[in-house]
Formats: sequence, structure tokens, C-alpha cells
Amino acid sequence: MVTLFRVFKYGWQNFWRNGWLSVSTIAIMILALLVFEGLILFNVISNGALRAIQDKVDISVYFKSNVSEDTILSLKRSLEGLDEVNYVEYVSQEQALANFKARHANEDTITQTLSELDTNPLLASLNIKAKDLHRYESIASYLEKPDFQDEIEKVTYAQNQVVIDRLTALVDNLSRGGFALTIFLAFLAAIVTFNTIRLAIFSSSDQLGIMRLVGASNAFVRGPFMVEGLMYGVISALIGFLLFIPIIGFLSPHIASFVPEVGLQDYFNANLISLLLYQLLFGVALGVISSVIATRRYLSI
Repeated sequence: MVTLFRVFKYGWQNFWRNGWLSVSTIAIMILALLVFEGLILFNVISNGALRAIQDKVDISVYFKSNVSEDTILSLKRSLEGLDEVNYVEYVSQEQALANFKARHANEDTITQTLSELDTNPLLASLNIKAKDLHRYESIASYLEKPDFQDEIEKVTYAQNQVVIDRLTALVDNLSRGGFALTIFLAFLAAIVTFNTIRLAIFSSSDQLGIMRLVGASNAFVRGPFMVEGLMYGVISALIGFLLFIPIIGFLSPHIASFVPEVGLQDYFNANLISLLLYQLLFGVALGVISSVIATRRYLSI
């Protein structure tokens, strides 16, 4: 306990003794932690945007006018049993006509033409939403089975295939690009922080030499610098998190206008504790590990 107390005492003293160096180290770590927190929120925004894109994609199956509703509902249940399908919506001929009239309520020519028709020209349909963009081809293949050809008038997958394939490629590229960007920026932040802490430790090289001459163990010599790294991490995490609160408040309405499905402020409020813990964990790990590596590699301990 005495040794542990001394380690913390020396670490505390070093932190305050090297005031300006501590401030500069904390400033660098705050930037690194802002990047880290920004990457988390970037992933939230990008995932929300990708989900919004996927939610706008579906395929429709139109049935011949003589097909009964029971037959259509039977196929609906069959589709709902597929692993690839998220949900299936049935649109009757009457509902299709009502939807069409609502969309073209302000177009007098279309409204007048429909009123003169004796029969409903629209077909009943099933709107199918897959669990992800890669599943639509499998669903389209299922609908091409010979058992359904006498009932199905048209499947829209063929005419939407180019759009679906392009969206699939876009989603895949954004996912891979976001992951690569996250790794790169996190590595860059760690390197900058490591070099800053290395300079802070190098300024105390005389003190390290004296401690070793009087017989201090490697663990005792490293201890105060690990405590410094711990303090850097905790202070940087708290300040960085406080700085992020007004940033979120500023960015949230702008992002909502671009991607309405992403409620950045709501996400931040709901995950406040988790995000703070991530900041603290990353900051402490960055400070302590950088201190350990710097003392071992650059001071040959």
C-alpha cells in the first residue's frame, strides 16, 4: 500500500509539475477523443441513412384480375415464411384504386377518366420488403416458380434490378469505407497521443535515471507515468464529452433535414451514459498504454 501510495503521489506531482506539457497532452488527447466520439456518431448517421435507403426499396407482385383473394393471401403467407422476407403488404384492387385516386386528386383529367370507367383497371398486388438488399434476387427467383405463373401478371424486380444492384453496391461500399475510415482515424489519434506522451516522459528522463540508480524497480519507475496517463485520459474524456454536447445540439437539426430518419439528439440522449463510458475507457486505455510503451521503448526500461 505504501508503494502504491507513492506511485500515485509521484504521478500526481509529475502531472502538476509539468503544467504546460500536461495541458498540451490533454489538448491532443481531447482532439483524439473527439475523433473517436465523432466516429461513433458517424457510424450511427451512416447506418441510419443506409436503413432509410433500404426502406425505400421493395418489389411488387401484380396478380391477374381473375385470381381470387384467398389465392393471393395464400401466397402472402408463403412469402412471409421465407427467411429473406421482412414483411409483405397486401393491396387489393379497391385499395389500389383508392391510393391511385388520392395520388392524382388534383389532376382533373385522370379523375374524370376513372369516373367514366365501368371496371377497376388496377390489379391486386403484394408489396414485399426484404430484410436487406441482397435478398431481393432470391425472392424474385422464388416468385418465378412454375406454380405461380398462372396467377402472377408481373413482378417489378426485373425493372428495378438495376436500381437495387446499384444501391446494394453503394451500401456495401459505404459500409467498408466507414469501417476503414474508423480504423485509420483511430490509429492516427493513437499515434499522435503516443508521441505527445512520449515527449512528456522524455522531459523527465533525468528523474528516471536517478530512480533507477537508487534501485527502483521497473514497475515502480513506470507507475507514476501510468498514473499520469490515467489522469490525462480521464480529464480528456470528461472535457471532450462536455465539448460534444453543444456540437450535437448544433449538428442535430442539420442532419435531421438531410436524413429525417436519423435522430442524432435522441440517440445521444438515450445513450448518454454509454457514450461517456466509451470516452473514459478509450481515454484511459490510450493514456495508460501510451505511457507503458513510451517508457519501455524510448527510455529502455
